[in-house]
Amino acid sequence: MGAMAAPAEHRAQYRAGLAVPTSGAAPGFTQANLVVLPRDWAWDMLLFAQRNPQPVPVLEVTDPGSPGTTLAPGADLRTYLPRYRVWRDGELVDEPTDVLDVWRDDLVAFLVGCSFSFETALLDAGVPIRNVEQGRNVSMYRTSVPCRPAGRLSGPLVVSMRPVPASLVATAVAVTARMPQVHGAPVHVGAPEALGIADLAAPDHGDAVDMEPGDVPVFWACGVTPQAAVLASRPPLAITHAPGHMFVTDVPDSAYRLP
Repeated sequence: MGAMAAPAEHRAQYRAGLAVPTSGAAPGFTQANLVVLPRDWAWDMLLFAQRNPQPVPVLEVTDPGSPGTTLAPGADLRTYLPRYRVWRDGELVDEPTDVLDVWRDDLVAFLVGCSFSFETALLDAGVPIRNVEQGRNVSMYRTSVPCRPAGRLSGPLVVSMRPVPASLVATAVAVTARMPQVHGAPVHVGAPEALGIADLAAPDHGDAVDMEPGDVPVFWACGVTPQAAVLASRPPLAITHAPGHMFVTDVPDSAYRLP
């Protein structure tokens, strides 16, 4: 299955058990992070998202118990992602390819914008995507920057990093700034230590990505941030995507691009 396959074809492959990162899949279509919490935690997550809109830009919130989404009518959020994470009391207990056995009627799903959604726009502007070129998952790092707490949820900002040629950094900033619902402009360019990142070669999630001569590390807010909050705040049950293994929607990424 090539990257140019339609979103539904990708989802069908993931439902059948293909567990691969989705960076570069279905170019031109929006991808989404997933975080699912019991209904009595949903208000805290809504407030956390409202207070931290750059790392947690909410695209949709489902009704309790519903596995469906208007972002891909007919798709099932329990089976159509390539890999999930299941958390109990803040501990990661499983990374399955479906969550049918842990789904409950009181669960509320949040679909959160993903930076994979602006990769097509970057490529169209001539900005290379090194992790796709290298066949790797994007690099993600927990930072020393705290998110604004909300109710029972708190935790650090998580960022994704893409090496960008120095001459194209301004282009990358301008292109992604037009897409605030999928994280928008970078939160930092250059020295990783300013974010409390000690070693770019040792990401907390995803793969290390090689820098080409002249590249600069560029950091965007990342939708794995709610997972860091789950880890820190320890809800009794949470379901998320595995980092880099997103929900591929039917919504063109142009729908989230400002004119």
